Amino acid sequence: MEIKFDDAARAKIQPHLAPDKKLLLTFEDGVGPYSQHAMIHMQVQFSLNVVPASDAASDYDATITSNLGTIYYKGYSAEDLDAHMAVHLNERMNQLTLSGDIGVIDSNMGFIDFTQADGLKNNPAR
Repeated sequence: MEIKFDDAARAKIQPHLAPDKKLLLTFEDGVGPYSQHAMIHMQVQFSLNVVPASDAASDYDATITSNLGTIYYKGYSAEDLDAHMAVHLNERMNQLTLSGDIGVIDSNMGFIDFTQADGLKNNPAR
């Protein structure tokens, strides 16, 4: 499984990354400390999260390769993902879209930097 971030998405996310941080692709199902809700919208929703590298994030038991490095995800959420995915940033709307060979997976994927005090508040998908 792989994810390719377009140039605009990389430019948005890269400044948040460092050796002491890691990326999570969170299936928003209410499981784990980084999931924001339990499918209250009755649709598949994901968010990309930046967390401290030291965080065990034990719910995130699988990895995806990407052009931003390794991304951890909840293995059971693979059924809603695709082998080849892409993340595009609509700069006008400040909106991330996760898509794959199967089509659009999440048209408004959240981005939350949990290492920043205002990270949750600045999530454009909220």
